[in-house]
Amino acid sequence: LEPKRHPFRVIRWVLQNKSVLKTPFCLPVSVHVKMNKYLFLSVPPQVHVKMADEAVCVGPAPTNKSYLNMDAIMDAIRKTGSQAATRSYCYPVMIKASAGGGGKGMRIAWNDDETREGFRLSSQEAASSFGDDRLLIEKFVDNPRHIEIQVLADKHGNALWLNERECSIQRRNQKVVEEAPSTFLDPETRRAMGEQAVQLAKAVQYSSAGTVEFLVDSNKNFYFLEMNTRLQVEHPITECITGLDLVQQMIRVAKGFPLLHKQEDIPINGWAIESRVYAEDPYKSFGLPSIGRLSQYQEPINLPKVRVDSGIQEGSDISIYYDPMISKLVTYGATRAEALQRMEDALDNYVIRGVTHNIPLLREIITHPRFISGDITTNFLPEEYPEGFKGHQLTSEGRRELVATAAALYVSAQLRSQRFLGNLRVSTTPQERRQWELCVELEKGSHAVAVSRSGSTFTVEVDGVKVEVSGEWNLASALLPVTINRTPRVLQCLSRDAGGDITLQYLGTQFKVRVLSQLVSTLSAHMPEKVPEDTSSILRSPMPGSVVAVSVKPGDVVAEGQEICVIEAMKMQNSLIAAKAAKVKSVHCKAGETVGEGDLLVQLE
Repeated sequence: LEPKRHPFRVIRWVLQNKSVLKTPFCLPVSVHVKMNKYLFLSVPPQVHVKMADEAVCVGPAPTNKSYLNMDAIMDAIRKTGSQAATRSYCYPVMIKASAGGGGKGMRIAWNDDETREGFRLSSQEAASSFGDDRLLIEKFVDNPRHIEIQVLADKHGNALWLNERECSIQRRNQKVVEEAPSTFLDPETRRAMGEQAVQLAKAVQYSSAGTVEFLVDSNKNFYFLEMNTRLQVEHPITECITGLDLVQQMIRVAKGFPLLHKQEDIPINGWAIESRVYAEDPYKSFGLPSIGRLSQYQEPINLPKVRVDSGIQEGSDISIYYDPMISKLVTYGATRAEALQRMEDALDNYVIRGVTHNIPLLREIITHPRFISGDITTNFLPEEYPEGFKGHQLTSEGRRELVATAAALYVSAQLRSQRFLGNLRVSTTPQERRQWELCVELEKGSHAVAVSRSGSTFTVEVDGVKVEVSGEWNLASALLPVTINRTPRVLQCLSRDAGGDITLQYLGTQFKVRVLSQLVSTLSAHMPEKVPEDTSSILRSPMPGSVVAVSVKPGDVVAEGQEICVIEAMKMQNSLIAAKAAKVKSVHCKAGETVGEGDLLVQLE
């Protein structure tokens, strides 16, 4: 055959004559090399070697000296220009660790350059996380939903599907918020996915709890992604809607007992949502790792139908060496709206101090109109926050609420400082004040406010609008439950000082507020402002971690976007690039060193 005229007949002959290829002396390592070139590795001149347009001898007959000799294979690849090019898939493609999970060792590539870069970083991550640097490359389905089926199988040929979990809210291919059931699936699609998942489990004679993951397009077509032969992080939401204890079922199966239930016994009762609470900074790429010690930690388990699975406690250290997950926060309700409201309350009542966490992002997700409507895909975060996550954006009403609460808190602290065990510190102190004129600074804006007090209720006039704030004002408590214009809210006072600086967690996001008297506010206007640092000429570590590689040295000229170094944190590798074209002035790190968040790495001229 002439390869240029009949290139695919060679391939077809190979596929149709597999028996010829059973000899240990040959191995078709690349069928699609080039349109007019097909490479087969062989020792004796077999028929298929004669039919190919090019053949390379890789050694004598023993397999360890021929086609299992990697040096010989690589030499043959170099001589012939053979490629494993992803172009045959058509971009985009997903590069993923064969032994991986949790988003580690995964990259999306849209062209050849991104494929090379993704291969390098993914293989390094895979080796670091799993001790196995082997990778898979598969077609990337753009803008899908990520929906998985929970299966349970025993050693007697019985298998069940326990409904689905919607896992489309992700960052860096790692799940952030999950729910069960999915708002998207109809009963027919759910049954089809469940039955195929069970067929897969039976085909491999699987026994235990496992998860079959699918990508689902807008037309409800679904595509097999992978099977996780273990208990998933998000398994609690399946337990909530089915009433089954999956860990107990796994133990029973391992002991050899048959399943207790039939498929028709598996219900969908209510709705469950899980938020993955991480020690991460959500303002950096939707979550770069944060380390530190949990100086204060209080789970919201006092709330009804709230479950928290965690392995830490107050005083625990979050290090750079392991996954930064703090807990799995799960809420359950008779309806999705009820489960979402309980999640909102749970996030507001969750106290985490000492490390940066992703509660601001989680709360924004579950209250986002698009998420509430169920219109989500795996691209939800980059689509809704194309410039990165910025925290809760205050409305005019929200701004007034926050300013009024800060003013009331400031006055409460002033009044408390005048008392000792409930009595006035000095007997000659004049009668307590009932009105205050203050200035509250928030997000580069300044508000003149008038505060009046009646018992534990404050009336605060902000920008001509009166806001009523009442509460117990227990300044020693981590939580600050208040009622603002008859709406209950739970805030957290994260810090406050004598200078009037207060940090409040409001609607999940931290806001820095400054409360001053009118006189102090007037005088502070004359204070010089600190000049911000020019970040275009320096590269600082965005997270704590270890330096994997440094690609430059003093005197090198770098282009904008060129890689400067690679930082690994919690088994994830991050390539740091130059913000502009410049000459390297100094390098302040080297491979193997541990760096902290904000440490200077490289300085440019």
